[in-house]
Amino acid sequence: MATNPPKTPVPSSKTAERDAAQQDGFLREVDEALREEQMVGMVKRYAVPVGGAIAVLLLAVGGYWAWDYSVKSDAAKRSEAAVLAFDKLEAGQLDAAAKDLTPLLGDGSPASRAAAAMNLAAIALAQGKEDEAAKRFAVIAADASAPKPFRDLAAIREVTIRYDTMKSEDVIARMKPLAIPGSPFFGSAGELLGMAYLDSGKPELAGPLFAQIGKDKTVPQSLRGRAKQMSSSLGYDGGVDIPSEAAEAPGAPARAKAGAQPGTPAAAAAPAPAPKQ
Repeated sequence: MATNPPKTPVPSSKTAERDAAQQDGFLREVDEALREEQMVGMVKRYAVPVGGAIAVLLLAVGGYWAWDYSVKSDAAKRSEAAVLAFDKLEAGQLDAAAKDLTPLLGDGSPASRAAAAMNLAAIALAQGKEDEAAKRFAVIAADASAPKPFRDLAAIREVTIRYDTMKSEDVIARMKPLAIPGSPFFGSAGELLGMAYLDSGKPELAGPLFAQIGKDKTVPQSLRGRAKQMSSSLGYDGGVDIPSEAAEAPGAPARAKAGAQPGTPAAAAAPAPAPKQ
C-alpha cells in the first residue's frame, strides 16, 4: 500500500505576521544606525568650522561692544576734563586750566579740539604772551578740519594781535571776506577792515563801512558806539552811499548819502587815526 509523502506545514497567518514585523524592525534598526553614523560623520566633519565661525562671530560682537563702550567712556572723560578746565578758567586758575586743556588738543572731534585750542590761545593772551597767542590763533585759522566759525574767529583774533606789524593790504585781504552784514563777525572784522582802509589812505571806504556797522543792531553796543564815532569823525552818518570800490567788498551795499563827504571842509577837519608807520 503506497504511502503519501509528508506534507510541508503551511505557516499560519499569525506566524507570517510575526516574521514580517521582525523583518521590519530589523530594517528600521539598520536605517537608524546608518543615520546615526552619517550624523556622527557630519558632526566630525563640520563641527570645527561651524564652531570656529560662531566663535569668530561672538568675538566680533564682543569686540564691537568693547569698542563702543570705550568710545563713549573716552568721550565722557573728555567732556569731564573740559568742564573742569572751564571751571578753573572762571576761577582765574589759568595755568591749571591750560594743563587740563592741553590733552584735549590731540583727541576728540574737530570742534572739541578747536574749542580747546581757542581757550589755550585766550589763556596765553590773558597772561600777556601775545606772540604765543597769535601763533595759536593762526594754527586754528589754518586748520581745515576745524569748524568755520572757529577758523573765522581765530583769524580775527590773530589779526587783532598782529595788526600793528601787518601791512594794511594784508589786513584787508584777511578781513574783507569776513566783514559781511548778517554774519556773526561783521562788527569785529568790519572794524579791523575800516581801520586798514584808513591806514591805507582810503577814508572814503572806511567811513561808509563804520556807518554801516554803527547802524547794525546785531553788532555789540560797545562796538557800534566806536563805529558811530569813527563814521562821524569822517563826515559820514548812517544813511550813505558807499563808493563803488567799497561796494565790491562783502557787506558794503549802497546807501543814500547824508552829511559831509570826504574832501569837504567837515571831513577834512575831522580827526582820523594816524596811519601805521
